[in-house]
Amino acid sequence: MKRKRQSTRLRKSGTWPKTTLVPAAWAASRKKDSYLRAQFPRLKARRGAKKAIVGVAASMLTAVYYMLRDDVDYRDLGPRHFDRRERTKTVNRLVRRLHDLGYEAQITPPA
Repeated sequence: MKRKRQSTRLRKSGTWPKTTLVPAAWAASRKKDSYLRAQFPRLKARRGAKKAIVGVAASMLTAVYYMLRDDVDYRDLGPRHFDRRERTKTVNRLVRRLHDLGYEAQITPPA
């Protein structure tokens, strides 16, 4: 299956947001049981570590914007957010991975 080739261009930014957010994103990507930590390996697998960190930083900036705009506290979506959101995609990916490793798997939903 051919994958769509995506741009690796970074968005233009002032110097201070990137220099402030990127180290914060590295720290956030190491915090256990958080949405940002769950996001980092997903992006890293497709784009590489440095592009993934910029993606995490962009997510942080978006969260800060909405927190300031709506005057609300930060609410972490949790490390299982992507598993809950894309359950069938996750199952299919894992079955395909097992097949690639030489195993056959039959999936039956719980009763």
